Amino acid sequence: MSEPPSILIVEDEYPLQGVLESVLADAGFASDILSSGEEAMTVFVARGKRHKALVTDVYLGGKLNGWDLARRMREKDPALPVVYITGSAGAALWRSQGVPNSVLLEKPFHPERLVAALMRL
Repeated sequence: MSEPPSILIVEDEYPLQGVLESVLADAGFASDILSSGEEAMTVFVARGKRHKALVTDVYLGGKLNGWDLARRMREKDPALPVVYITGSAGAALWRSQGVPNSVLLEKPFHPERLVAALMRL
């Protein structure tokens, strides 16, 4: 039996991490959940193209925000699907800051919308 597709989730709100992990597991995905862009880059580079998509909060603690993280990951894997999630004014910046062919979900969102976005990408 093959391994389920792995999604890299970068979210600094711990309660939301658990919800996202559970929803993705129910949909047949595996996930690595991290809370900073720096951690995510380390894991992504170390594991190569193992991750099939990136789900990232736009505003993270640390030096790398979600916009920067997605751009850096796309340098390594230009086809990597990206889903941004944000609870603030991030939607207004998506067109100028987001990578092409990405999706943005505004918090709060129904978790199944994330699964639908990943399937679409």
